[in-house]
Amino acid sequence: MPLYGGCVHEYRNRDDMSDVIVDQAVYRDGHRMPCGDLSDELELLRSAGHGFIWIGLKDPTDAEFDLVNEELKLPPLAIEDAVKGNQRPKLDVYDDTIFLSLKTLRYIEATSDVETGDVMIFVGDRFVVTVRRGEANPLAGVRARLENAPDHLAHGPVAVLYSVMDSIVDNYTLIDVELGEDLDLIEQQVFSGSRGVDASEIYRLKREVLEVRRATTPLEMPLRRLRSEDLPIMHEEARPFFGDISDHVLRVIDHVESYDRLLTDVLHAHLAQISVQQNNDMRRISAWVAIAAVPTMVAGIYGMNFHNIPELDASVLTNGHEVYYGYFVVMGVLAAVSVGLYRAFRKSGWL
Repeated sequence: MPLYGGCVHEYRNRDDMSDVIVDQAVYRDGHRMPCGDLSDELELLRSAGHGFIWIGLKDPTDAEFDLVNEELKLPPLAIEDAVKGNQRPKLDVYDDTIFLSLKTLRYIEATSDVETGDVMIFVGDRFVVTVRRGEANPLAGVRARLENAPDHLAHGPVAVLYSVMDSIVDNYTLIDVELGEDLDLIEQQVFSGSRGVDASEIYRLKREVLEVRRATTPLEMPLRRLRSEDLPIMHEEARPFFGDISDHVLRVIDHVESYDRLLTDVLHAHLAQISVQQNNDMRRISAWVAIAAVPTMVAGIYGMNFHNIPELDASVLTNGHEVYYGYFVVMGVLAAVSVGLYRAFRKSGWL
């Protein structure tokens, strides 16, 4: 299997590491070479003073990571972070080894959700180890692009560090665009008076914005250190490239913070619209109750069946016939009062 190079066969004989090691190879002068025994390769690379090994892992356990650590002697605290995952973006320096933790993001089109993962990078003397947790932001494309650009790859481990970070941050910008479109849609629905908007949709988008914010905001400090501090394996000519990544991250941070503020305003506007709508509904209900109260009151009075209610016996003699008009008078009064109340409530905007 050419994807894995020569070293994978060593690990297949030791607890079957083929599902954990995604890819590994030796790179000399920007070109991929077969990888023999890991210890021997590192010794040759360090004695030659050029080239490096790049090992890519995915979701390793403690035991599986120990197989790599036996040869590379990575910092124990950084190993613990890499195995556990779910780390805040940060940059730690251990003697001649750099450990960088990044959040990866994936936008799920069907549900408009943002899925998070982790990428941890160990950069040391003639080696790079990338550890990916979750399905977001696979690094196979990054390796392929670097292998097709030997001049870039010839800069050594720092080229891998830059390319991985650049790929992850580029994905941030794509998700930034998707979140902006989702926000525009919800904003348009809320302020157009559409009743199809639910507060849960706004909360869900606000949560996704928070996920992006957690990934991008802490990354500002590690990028500042990569641009300004004297770190192992960092070349002076590489600093401007990390400055370009920093510009992209700062732009995304600005957008995400504005999204968060706008979503808060949209949520307040949505809740205010709901409150106004409820007030309008209550006014309509109150108006109809007031209109219905008059017939109900009159019907209650006449329902008491007292004999001395004058309207019961009110009559007029017409053509020798006595016509009792009390019922018609009462019904007319009820109709007139009800119509009068209805017109008054319509004029005041309650109906």
